[in-house]
Amino acid sequence: MASKQNLPPSNTPQKNTLSYKQAGVDIDAGNALVEAIKPAVRSTRRCGADAEIGGFGGLFDLKATGFSDPVLVAANDGVGTKLRVAIDANNHKTVGIDLVAMCVNDLIVQGAEPLFFLDYLATGALNVPQATEVIQGIANGCKQANCALLGGETAEMPGMYHNKDYDLAGFAVGAVERSALLPAPGIKAGDILVALPSSGIHSNGFSLVRKIVGLSGVNYADPAPFVPEMSLGEALLTPTRIYVKPLLAALKAAHPIKALVHITGGGFVENIPRILPDKLSAHVNLNAIKVPPVFPWLAKTGGVKTKEMLRTFNCGVGMIAIISEEKANPLIDFLATFNEHAFPIGTLAHSEGEQVVFNGNLKL
Repeated sequence: MASKQNLPPSNTPQKNTLSYKQAGVDIDAGNALVEAIKPAVRSTRRCGADAEIGGFGGLFDLKATGFSDPVLVAANDGVGTKLRVAIDANNHKTVGIDLVAMCVNDLIVQGAEPLFFLDYLATGALNVPQATEVIQGIANGCKQANCALLGGETAEMPGMYHNKDYDLAGFAVGAVERSALLPAPGIKAGDILVALPSSGIHSNGFSLVRKIVGLSGVNYADPAPFVPEMSLGEALLTPTRIYVKPLLAALKAAHPIKALVHITGGGFVENIPRILPDKLSAHVNLNAIKVPPVFPWLAKTGGVKTKEMLRTFNCGVGMIAIISEEKANPLIDFLATFNEHAFPIGTLAHSEGEQVVFNGNLKL
């Protein structure tokens, strides 16, 4: 224990007077952000949550949703280096939609209804207008998925992130009746693969996309070579489609979907096998796909081979439903009532070899 005479006098003047703000963290900016986003957060109210923020945790009343024997399903994800495009193009309005989409699309593939969402935004110095745009996009995505934005965290970490850089992570929780979990039993040869179109690249493969943009010499502010009425930045930032409402409606209407496949990182090659039983393969008809124009541009500009395109990008298919042959057309007709232009893309067959077999030619 130090002796009393060795302790400094309480009135000793300090040479430096520092604050948290001088260290790079602005608490007032954080409070301003919370106030700015409250209307967007409230707009995501749903049964079970009032979507109010400001407490230490968010509450959700699962009983209020009417489930009788629920299984909770959780997913988390980010947006990847698509954020680099948003930052460099100074366009932050839609990456929040991407963040929600990447999580809730992973819930619906298990038959789960998204209930609530939480976000994490990390930055070096909080830019309130920029962060407000991001979180308004998150709220937009939550409304598309009918899930409450229950809370989140904004972390200001000087020295970890520089300039206007930031990162995002999202966390979604859903529920499904135990008897309705997907994939369901009975997936067999002869079942049909029904594809739901993508809006473009979605949120995967952007490290390759940015490499190709660098080779092309086209700036994000320039007209996009594949859709000249938009800038390249706007076109590449087209948000990921959220498939929750039409697919959840189809499941609740008793369309006997056996499995759903979210075509994300790894494309067709890595994602379809995740739901296939042993000794079954998916035969995919590439001729059936209406390929968005961004993909031929990427393939030609970067010299990317078709095989690499199919294992990196969705190439125009964001989700696949597996259903028996006689139920495929009724499902397609039902989805059309939601303006979802689904189409058959292939079948399942017995196989001892590759689990994904491609037929025809991708229109690149």
